[in-house]
Amino acid sequence: MSSKPIIEIKGIGKKYNITHQRGGYIALRDVLANILKNPFKFAKAKAKQVAGLETKEEFWALKDVSFEVQKGEVIGIIGRNGAGKSTLLKILTGITPPTEGEIIMRGRVASLLEVGTGFHPELTGRENIFLNGAILGMTKKEIVKKFDEIVAFAGIEKFLDTPVKYYSSGMYVRLAFSVAAHMEPDILLVDEVLAVGDAEFQKKCLGKMEEVTKKDGRTILFVSHNMVAMQSLCSKAVLLEGGKVKSMGPTDEIIKEYLNGQKISGRTEWEGKTGDKDAELLHTWVRSLGAKNEFLTSVDIEVGIEINILKPLNELILGFTLLSEFGYELAYILYDDEKSLPLETSPEGKLSKKFIIPKNTLAQGKYRIQFDLGIHGTKRIIDPTDGEIEFTLSNVGGQGKRFQVPNAKGFASLFRPKWEIR
Repeated sequence: MSSKPIIEIKGIGKKYNITHQRGGYIALRDVLANILKNPFKFAKAKAKQVAGLETKEEFWALKDVSFEVQKGEVIGIIGRNGAGKSTLLKILTGITPPTEGEIIMRGRVASLLEVGTGFHPELTGRENIFLNGAILGMTKKEIVKKFDEIVAFAGIEKFLDTPVKYYSSGMYVRLAFSVAAHMEPDILLVDEVLAVGDAEFQKKCLGKMEEVTKKDGRTILFVSHNMVAMQSLCSKAVLLEGGKVKSMGPTDEIIKEYLNGQKISGRTEWEGKTGDKDAELLHTWVRSLGAKNEFLTSVDIEVGIEINILKPLNELILGFTLLSEFGYELAYILYDDEKSLPLETSPEGKLSKKFIIPKNTLAQGKYRIQFDLGIHGTKRIIDPTDGEIEFTLSNVGGQGKRFQVPNAKGFASLFRPKWEIR
């Protein structure tokens, strides 16, 4: 008789009620004043609904999600922004309850969902390690046994007795991941938060997750937009679309299905508006700098991005990822690579930059470009697939080189950074 799944998700749904009001913005002071003037609050609200001034809409972030996870499996959860990936992990962690359905978890759960989740800002790194261990149900003796390993992995020895509210976002993530990975949970839930760390630490985290699954038989649910990491780490993947499970199966097949669903019809230019209250992406493009508008291996290529900064921002991250046709990351180029143009405070207003890929750098074939806009060590402002474009290189009369995957220390090493401000 086979053992029961370590995670059973049965018909999970999560509903939110969204209120729409007509008549523009209403300040809190006006709301309070209206309540004082008219104590019949309930009747007034109902009257608004009847008059059509206020309507309520049901939004299902997840609907009828069902699948099982066996002990020791590493499952990737894939989908666009808004597909319900983070909502699902928050329900599994117990942060938010489901509206409907049932979840059975057979084991101790640790999670790494957002920077600082589970840490008390006033406590030191040392105290938070013991606090998190206690929350996970570990004894003091067990925590002490793992303590040195946790600190060494996180690399925060000098700041161990400093309140974590003074930690940078990178330090927060390093310590949080180290605690979650070393406290021997049966189930580890990891969201895109690892993207906050630098490339070296991300590689270290992926190595640790691979170690605990193979050596200790732990179960991991992993959300990421990094398809290469997903492919190397996960045995299976779940594709979420519109809050529902579209498919589940071998990781290679699910990634291919996801990428095929993100077809961008060969567009070399994108215009629109996406972002948040800090900044917006407005325009992306890739252009051949030859006499003809034809992409040849023997001609320089220009990659451009235009953004709108809505308020002065410190340590703005701006760059792009070059991928193969099937989503393999070939290069990650940031505006401040090699510290040649450090991004400090970016003023409010529109900003446009372009990057030159020198001729004879890439081999012929199809390439995709995804853009990165965010705050260093804090958050991504756009989804990597927002503003995505692609181009096809032909080797006509040129000597296009076979592209070599960059080393871990600097993805821009094959491209000499030639950013230009427009």
